[in-house]
Amino acid sequence: MLTLPLIAHQHLEDVMAWRNGLPVSVRRFLSDVSQVAGSLLPGRHALNLCGDHYRFTVALAACIVTGRVSLLPSTYTPEMVRQMQRIAPDVFCIVDQDTEAVDLPSCRYPDGTPAPAANAVIPNISCEQVIAQVFTSGSTGLPEPHIKRWGSLVRNVQAEAERLGVSRDHAIVGTVPAQHMYGLESTVLMPLESGAALHAGRPFYPADICAELEALPRPRVLVTTPYHLRALLVEQTALPEVDLLLSATAPLSQALAVEAETRFSAPLVEIYGCTETGQLASRRTAASEAWQTFSNIRLRCEGEAVWAEGGHIEIPTPLSDVIELVDADPAHFLLHGRNADLVNIAGKRASIGYLNYQLNAIPGVRDGVFLLPPHESDDPTGGVRRLTALVVAPELTSAALKQALRERIDPVFLPRPLLFVDALPRNAAGKLPDHATRALLATLMSRSANGTPA
Repeated sequence: MLTLPLIAHQHLEDVMAWRNGLPVSVRRFLSDVSQVAGSLLPGRHALNLCGDHYRFTVALAACIVTGRVSLLPSTYTPEMVRQMQRIAPDVFCIVDQDTEAVDLPSCRYPDGTPAPAANAVIPNISCEQVIAQVFTSGSTGLPEPHIKRWGSLVRNVQAEAERLGVSRDHAIVGTVPAQHMYGLESTVLMPLESGAALHAGRPFYPADICAELEALPRPRVLVTTPYHLRALLVEQTALPEVDLLLSATAPLSQALAVEAETRFSAPLVEIYGCTETGQLASRRTAASEAWQTFSNIRLRCEGEAVWAEGGHIEIPTPLSDVIELVDADPAHFLLHGRNADLVNIAGKRASIGYLNYQLNAIPGVRDGVFLLPPHESDDPTGGVRRLTALVVAPELTSAALKQALRERIDPVFLPRPLLFVDALPRNAAGKLPDHATRALLATLMSRSANGTPA
């Protein structure tokens, strides 16, 4: 049976985390894992709701060493929790703070600090062990599970660390929740499997992000999203030096990448991946539009479909994005948006992802998103479907923004209406839940219909 260690650090006194400004050793981590493992409820499936990244990691490891599976849905709404219960009737949740009630059996992260074990041993985990289930929206609207095995996840994040040059000397701060796939891979598993040190906090506000970074030794890495990155650049005049910036979850404009590299005095790398395959590729956005796959990952075309295979990908998997191979090279490609986002207006096609990219690349736009009409069928009167856009751009007029868009996109895709808002309802991972965005749009349209300023 092929196995891989739970943690790649070589010595029990190595620093594997920073918490409240203090280093946490591997020895302490293993003691905490043992304590939490002994407090878990009998069920085989767990929802890990710990907000502290270190405690999340300890609880995740406790589930791994006891053979449990962590469920990682996209949200934790009451309906999603009910869906998890249908999928795994024995599911329970692990919490580390008082939170809104989740209608599941719960166990609290133990208070107190166990005595460090003198003879602690880093356990080896079977590569075939299923340690997590992540979820996409199935064709029926119900969450569709995808299993993640230990060996595949470890190979994935080791390839990420190799590409990024992350090693045992690095400290990693994340603004994304550990429960999100990007957060799990880059702020939890990559530190564990590269020998680096993870950061226990998840700072959200720009001043807090800067303070947490400055408290860590260098070299240090900031794992973030375009949303958090843009807020940092707008709100903070002085930024701490970092050694690497990592971004994912939404398209990042080249202009924003260049500004971030200049202000932080560090390279910025974007990560590309999906729930089904995990992370696949990266690019230094300020220098190139093309993506390069991780070691041993290959892309191949079959008709209009593009498949990913090799490396950590256990079976060839079709991708849901519009991808163009560069010079037929299976390792280099351009990304043009998601197949599901393609819109056809007056015989012309574009993707919502492409349009969002162009919108957010306009100087003065702090955030923005294009939306399809509420009903996907064409207007029965024969009218042309029109897109809507919600934009955060307090320094721009509507006329100036529309003119900037005309220089970037075909006029048939210009939004009608174009609505200015104070903020978009992004979640903790920097993504825009469709239901929240639609609710905001409905409120704005209702106010407009009643003559109330939006």
